[in-house]
Amino acid sequence: MPEQTDPDPATPEAVDRGTSTPAADVPAVDVPAVRPAGAAAGSEGTPAAGSKLGSQRSPRSRGTLLRWASPFVAVAIPVALFAVAPKLYPNLLFLVTMMVYVVLAQGVNVIYGFTGYLPFGYVGFFGVGAYASSLAILDTGVPAPVGVVVGAAGAVLLGLLLSPLLRLSGAYFAIATLAAALAVESVISNPSLAGITKGPYGIDLGSVYNARADYVAGLVMVGLSMAVVVYLRRSRFGLALRAIRNDPVSAAAAGVDVVKERMLAWLISSALAGAAGAVFAWGVSVFYPTAVFGISTSVFAIVFALFGGVGTAWGPLVGTAVLFGLYQAIGVSDPQYAQGIYGLLIVALVLFVPGGLAGVARSIRRRRA
Repeated sequence: MPEQTDPDPATPEAVDRGTSTPAADVPAVDVPAVRPAGAAAGSEGTPAAGSKLGSQRSPRSRGTLLRWASPFVAVAIPVALFAVAPKLYPNLLFLVTMMVYVVLAQGVNVIYGFTGYLPFGYVGFFGVGAYASSLAILDTGVPAPVGVVVGAAGAVLLGLLLSPLLRLSGAYFAIATLAAALAVESVISNPSLAGITKGPYGIDLGSVYNARADYVAGLVMVGLSMAVVVYLRRSRFGLALRAIRNDPVSAAAAGVDVVKERMLAWLISSALAGAAGAVFAWGVSVFYPTAVFGISTSVFAIVFALFGGVGTAWGPLVGTAVLFGLYQAIGVSDPQYAQGIYGLLIVALVLFVPGGLAGVARSIRRRRA
């Protein structure tokens, strides 16, 4: 009995038996869609050409727009809030001081949040900025806004002189920067240098005092400090700094110039502190070495940054707004209690909440997700 075989797929027998022809053996033919008579392009049931493609691109375009606009929003919102703040709270000196601490906290954020170096002597840059700008205004007659730039440049120069301290790390670096700040204060307040630095007798900038112009300078510095941190969070430079913070050896093996990148972060941080010191000096108009070299300035800046969350753009700003307001509530009448509270906050934040408020917010979002 002859063996029964399956019919060839292309024969009429295969069609009769319901066997489909393989797609590879039959060329594909495009059949144009038939539009009902009188139907317009894009009417219901007949999408217009490109409408599907446009709907697919729309969410992506919106996401691109948000990513593009978010850095500008992060800078514009704090500046706008401080710009309208005098209408709600007319104490300009308080608001200027708060803006100064926002800039200082962002400076700490740059050097500690992105590289892991905690500078207890950060006030040294602040004091040098105040003195460099003030002496430039009094001795050379430069306008006060130019004096702010001079203050930043003076702090950068000090940063260059102290750059060997970056070879240290951890507590050694923190203590070394504190010792350097105390040394700078002793030199500036030396009575034998009163002809140059005014010594311990203080500086009077009453001749150039302008509260509103100084407030505008503070607004500019807040915006600039926010822009710097936003840039670090979104740039390859900031990515390199975070790699250095996590593991300098691995970062160097990956091609990161650890010494150069760390030095740039150090100088950017010092420039922010110097400019903040210049704005503060212009705002108070009369100050003494103890006012701009006090260790409490470093403590406040560090606590504000840690409380809000380092490595973020909004953390130091929120930390400053909350804690500086708290200081105004209890620190004016009982400053020793405020400093004690801030000291305990440093220990508690480093040990238990290293991410600050930003870290707590991230944890809450993860749990909800």
